[in-house]
Amino acid sequence: MTITIGELQVADPVDAWARAGFSVDSDAVCRVGGVGIRLVGTDAGSGIVGWSLRDLPADGSCDLDGIPTTGSDAVVATPGIHPNGVIAIDHVVLLSPDLGRAVESLATIGLNPRRERDGELGGRPIRQIFFRLGDVILEVVGAPETPKEGRSTLWGITYVVADIDATALFFGDHTTPVKDAVQPGRRITTLKHHAFGMSVRSAMISARR
Repeated sequence: MTITIGELQVADPVDAWARAGFSVDSDAVCRVGGVGIRLVGTDAGSGIVGWSLRDLPADGSCDLDGIPTTGSDAVVATPGIHPNGVIAIDHVVLLSPDLGRAVESLATIGLNPRRERDGELGGRPIRQIFFRLGDVILEVVGAPETPKEGRSTLWGITYVVADIDATALFFGDHTTPVKDAVQPGRRITTLKHHAFGMSVRSAMISARR
């Protein structure tokens, strides 16, 4: 069986995501592609505070390098229709102070790297290690040098949109200028998420051709 993301738990209020053009159901779940994003409110903290995964090798909860993780038997979410043009999740970013430890933790549930690349973030060298969770890519990011103490966190989400220019127009001044993405033939823009009261770093990318 293939491990996939059932839900992401996000410590944001519903109205913040509604202001950003996401449709949120009455159960406080925003359905993006086959993934549910459950908005649990600011009392739970900030950002992505946990996730549930389908087809884990064992039932029950576990801790994946500091990330609260539960098993999910929920059916694949019916995608919502979002005014901002979002149609799916392209990738979720996991930020780790110790890449080796994070990779070992993911291996305990049967997830193995597909590829890796070296790059820069804020002028500092980083290494990106990519995993596949069904239709969603998990991008594990960290410094390639000496590991540091601390837990991993689910750092951000990049969404696929139907029309990147229409999405940029929808957000207006609350997104960065559209530019070419690292992925050939795709374009991307970064949402100024704090303008809407969201705590999750978010980007929008055009669909694969």
